[in-house]
Amino acid sequence: MRTPLDLARGRRQPGKDTDVRYLTALVAVGLLGVSLESQSPASVLAPTGTLRAVFLGSNPVHGRVDPKTGVPTGPVPDLVAELARTLKVTPSILPAPDAAGVIAALKNGTADIGFLAYDETRAREVDFGPAFIVMHNSYLVRGDSPLQKSADVDRAGVTVAAIKGQSQQLFVSRTLKQATIRVLDTMPPQAELESILLGKSIDAFAINRQRGLDAQSASGGKLRPLSDTFLDVDQCFVVEKGATAKLKAIEPFVSTVRQSGFITASIERAKLTGVSPARK
Repeated sequence: MRTPLDLARGRRQPGKDTDVRYLTALVAVGLLGVSLESQSPASVLAPTGTLRAVFLGSNPVHGRVDPKTGVPTGPVPDLVAELARTLKVTPSILPAPDAAGVIAALKNGTADIGFLAYDETRAREVDFGPAFIVMHNSYLVRGDSPLQKSADVDRAGVTVAAIKGQSQQLFVSRTLKQATIRVLDTMPPQAELESILLGKSIDAFAINRQRGLDAQSASGGKLRPLSDTFLDVDQCFVVEKGATAKLKAIEPFVSTVRQSGFITASIERAKLTGVSPARK
């Protein structure tokens, strides 16, 4: 069998002794591999000594931010705190207004890890790790709407609204063929949401089921999510593109919290009913 040095010698240019240079390069690569393998999970995921995480602060599936204290609670804050505890580092978690904000924080190095719903377009900008929660999505309609199930929505004369760049918008824009799609820049507040649905300027709002249930409760039953889901989306850890060492460090942690019931307990503590724990 030819050794790496034999192969290096085979590529030697006539008149030039490149053995030393090839050998030096091979040794350097070997040392780099050893260095990467020997890094601890803490040094990989929290090189500053603080585990800096970014999440969707407006998405109750990830967590809710107390308007008075600014303290986030919910599945993502619980996961960040537990991961930091296992790494023996300090946790720091900040909300982002949208998926673009999460991606930007990872790209510019202000966050070590993030959390997003999987989508193939986002996967071109960041790398997705294991899922921790499955987010269910349902159309929100008027309480007296004739629409009863998701299959009723894709019809001529039906107008569906969704928020630009969110999983629901990406899905309906790709999938619905007959309904009219209205893309909104931001999530409307409850009063505006009721106004556009009850005023019949839209017939259905593509929304994650938890938000739909929250809107139903806040409206006193004037709004309701359809009983089925039109899309189930994995909510995942995300890291900057090419950060494979981070993903390898995250995987055993997620496997442990899945099997231990940690995620289920976090969902129950947050009183979320529009999600379920990820199983794989």
